[in-house]
Amino acid sequence: MSNATSLDAAAMQRAALLADALAGLSRPQKTLPCKWLYDAEGARLFEAITDLPEYYPTRTEMRILEEAGPAIAREVGPGAPLVEFGPGDGEKAVRLLRALEAPAAYLPVDIAPEWLEAAAARVSAALPGLRVWPVVADFSAAFDLAGRLEGAAAALGFFPGSTIGNFEPQEAAAFLRRVRAGLGAGVRLLLGADLVKDPAVLVPAYDDAAGVTAAFNLNLLARLNSEAGADFDLRAFRHRAVWNPDAERIEMHIVSLAAQSVGLAGRVFRFAPGETIHTENSHKYRPERLRTLAAEAGWAVAAMWTDPEDLFSMWLLEGCDPDRARAARSALC
Repeated sequence: MSNATSLDAAAMQRAALLADALAGLSRPQKTLPCKWLYDAEGARLFEAITDLPEYYPTRTEMRILEEAGPAIAREVGPGAPLVEFGPGDGEKAVRLLRALEAPAAYLPVDIAPEWLEAAAARVSAALPGLRVWPVVADFSAAFDLAGRLEGAAAALGFFPGSTIGNFEPQEAAAFLRRVRAGLGAGVRLLLGADLVKDPAVLVPAYDDAAGVTAAFNLNLLARLNSEAGADFDLRAFRHRAVWNPDAERIEMHIVSLAAQSVGLAGRVFRFAPGETIHTENSHKYRPERLRTLAAEAGWAVAAMWTDPEDLFSMWLLEGCDPDRARAARSALC
């Protein structure tokens, strides 16, 4: 990528960040999209979160990948290119790619170049003969990667980490439809989904004793200061994570500690004491709810794996006609 292209992409990203912030902070319930949590510092902090004792999803999912790898490879077959949405540092992709039979290529897709650089470097170092094609794209919007996959076996999409839980249910269904359309005929998707469990386990995973998740959440305000010219005083806000039992989701908020005003792009946003900015949802799934969501988006369940404690799940989905998927529910198309 040329320097000019990099600068253009960075400028476009800053403009999109500012537009999302102005829109979100203007709502009665102030919001900021969780995709903006992941700048370079956010990426570093999230990687630290995955090593915390309270944060079970990453180590549990890695265990499932390790134990189910041979079965996944048998289901997928040889030569499939792997397209990963939200690759993190690439560690999960390395584990999966090593299990697959002769994967044709690895395409990490993310809005944050920091994630892509780390993932591409790790995968290239671990599997030096594999073609690695990073794609800078916002996979929460429409995308089309089918042209990059011509001549290869049917693609395997990979969406680990329970990122599907960051979407509202209708958004999750729309994303699953986009994957079917964007990756072409015969596509399969290996999907990570966190399971509903005791809030005593869930809440500490998003509000750890060391305060790393708090720093990760508040870094979003620091990013707005540095990239959008806002004047948030980070000392005047704190992190909050709560379990919403009706929606079956963890909610992350940034709480104003006092009455205050914040400037952004010539506008002033006022905060009352205790008022929050809602930054992230993490929906947790019951198996039947996940099957229903998949069927509504035109996928049938080929296989599902979980850990002995039923903390986390991985699903192999097969794209098919939506009417047939709804009828089949948990069966193959």
